[in-house]
Amino acid sequence: MKKILTISLIFSLIVITSFIKNSTKKIDEELFSLKESISDLNLEFDNVKLEFDYLSSPEKLISYQNLYFENKLTQKNINEIEIIDLTREKMFLSDVKITDSEK
Repeated sequence: MKKILTISLIFSLIVITSFIKNSTKKIDEELFSLKESISDLNLEFDNVKLEFDYLSSPEKLISYQNLYFENKLTQKNINEIEIIDLTREKMFLSDVKITDSEK
């Protein structure tokens, strides 16, 4: 009777250990995947933040224009900007619709 009890105890410990190892392996894989996603998102966030910081103010844009383009850029009225649609066989132009985002 003691042998059966000992064998069943050892077998149950082996099964429980195997279950725990598999569970922790799955958790580790999920954790690694999440860390990779966070890393990619942090990189994208840094790029967007950098772009926003340097290109968000008109003064900065004007200074960059003077520094890099030597007055090759011209100012355009927002109402003159059009959208070019090339999805069909012919080219179509449509006006840009400006909405107030503060509402």
